[in-house]
Amino acid sequence: MPKMKTNSSAKKRFTLTGTGKIARKNAFKSHILTKMSTKRKRNLTHTSLVSDADMGNVKRMLCIGK
Repeated sequence: MPKMKTNSSAKKRFTLTGTGKIARKNAFKSHILTKMSTKRKRNLTHTSLVSDADMGNVKRMLCIGK
């Protein structure tokens, strides 16, 4: 059976942490930022973790585990 292909868009968007969790960037940080407060933009800069509900789909796209 051939190897599974990793989803190319997913491998650019998600990173695996040392403890096995999956990190992601926050949304709403690409354009139309003038109306947003500086504090809100700064807080969106940090990475977040993928929720448990989405973990299976992301792992499937990245070909991690089962």
